[in-house]
Amino acid sequence: MTFKINRTNFLKIFIYVSTLLVTLKCGIYSFTGASIPEGTETFQVNYFDNVAGNRPGSTIEPGLDQEFTIALQDLILNQTNLNLVTSNGDLVYEGEIVQYSITPTTSTANNTAAQNRLTMRVNVRYTNKLKDEDSFEKGFSFFYDFDANQQLYDIKTAANKDLFERITLDIFNASLAKW
Repeated sequence: MTFKINRTNFLKIFIYVSTLLVTLKCGIYSFTGASIPEGTETFQVNYFDNVAGNRPGSTIEPGLDQEFTIALQDLILNQTNLNLVTSNGDLVYEGEIVQYSITPTTSTANNTAAQNRLTMRVNVRYTNKLKDEDSFEKGFSFFYDFDANQQLYDIKTAANKDLFERITLDIFNASLAKW
C-alpha cells in the first residue's frame, strides 16, 4: 500500500497541524480579543459597593451598585465562554464605586452652567488565581456630558448605559485582553 500526499492534502494537513499547535501553545483565545489563560473555567463578580456618597461632591444613587455589578457580569458572560460562579472563581472582580458626581463643564455669559458632566469612577481589584502576575488593583472612570437644563433624573438611564458600557469594557480589556 502506497500513501501519496498531493499538494492539496499536504496544505490541509499543514494548516490543521499548525492550527492545533497554535491553539495548544496559546491557550484559549476568543474572537472578542480575550486571551483567557489555559485552565480558566469560571469567574465571579463580587458586589461593587457604592461608597461615592462618602466623597465630597458625589451623589448617592440608589441601585447603582447592583446595576454596575450586573453590567460587568453580563459583559464577561457575553464575551467569553467562562461560567459565572458566586465563590471560588478562577477570576475574581471586586471593588467599589468611588465617584458619581456632576460638575459644570462650560458656562454661559451669565456665569451659569451651559453643560454638566456626570463622572463615574470605579476602583477594581482583579485576581487571577491561575496566573497571579495578571492580578491588579486599578481605577477606571468615564464621563457623560449633558445640557445644564436637564436633571440627573432626566438623563440617568442613558448616562448609566454609556458609563457602564465604557467602564466595563475598559475593565474587560485590562483583565482579559491586556489592552
